[in-house]
Amino acid sequence: MCALGAAVCFGTATVLQAVAARAAGTGGGGEAALLLRALRQWRYLAGLALDGLGFLLQIAALRSLPIYAVGAALASSLAVTAVVGTRLLGVRLTGSEGAAVGVVCAGLALLGLASGAEGDRAGSTALKYTMLAVAVAVLVLGAAGGRLPGRGRSLVLGLGAGFGFGVVEVAVRLIDGLTPSALLTNPAVYALLLGGGAAFLLLTTALERGSVTVATAGLVVGETVGPATVGVVWLGDRTREGLTWLAVLGFCVAVAGALLLARFGEAPAPAAQVAKTPLGQS
Repeated sequence: MCALGAAVCFGTATVLQAVAARAAGTGGGGEAALLLRALRQWRYLAGLALDGLGFLLQIAALRSLPIYAVGAALASSLAVTAVVGTRLLGVRLTGSEGAAVGVVCAGLALLGLASGAEGDRAGSTALKYTMLAVAVAVLVLGAAGGRLPGRGRSLVLGLGAGFGFGVVEVAVRLIDGLTPSALLTNPAVYALLLGGGAAFLLLTTALERGSVTVATAGLVVGETVGPATVGVVWLGDRTREGLTWLAVLGFCVAVAGALLLARFGEAPAPAAQVAKTPLGQS
């Protein structure tokens, strides 16, 4: 419930912030002025509050579920954005996109049936430092990827953002003490902060400078496949007895459905604009 709740929060927040940003965009000034106008609107503030609530629900889910289940559930926020966008922004879903929403739901249902409890292995010190190194590598990847042309840049930045968010997912599991001294000496805490910040920066850059569809596809792959592998191999995440095949099927189905909805990685445009804008362009 926490994982699905986080997906609902993130997906709905995207649409609320889109409504507020478009209303705020009617005035003059640059990006700072636009942000200040958006912050005066209740929809934008509600979206920020939902993002915060979604992050707390994500943490709660990661402390009790396998990473592969949480990652797939978070990817389903694209389906939430698509559905809510049809109500608040008048976005029209194509037949394939409507079917993709159903595919995501079916994949999550299969995962729900097959998922076991979170792994019982404590993360090693080496794994904690590895996550910190990956977070640093994400920043380096972003600096290099930003110089690439066209779709290659969008894909690299999207993958980098996915890896960064994946570091956050794994790092939450590696934080084994909440006292100030335990937090300050745990490399996973710094990996979480650096990975999350780098991911946000790379994703914002990718969506501003390239194809939304390509960047979001990279994001979905990066934040699901890698963390799921770490959870299974190093943290002991397992499925219910005899249902490994069902969990694999559900994971693949849910991620595939999310990839079909990749254009909703950025707030969807209103219906009139969607009709005039090629798929994958912001």
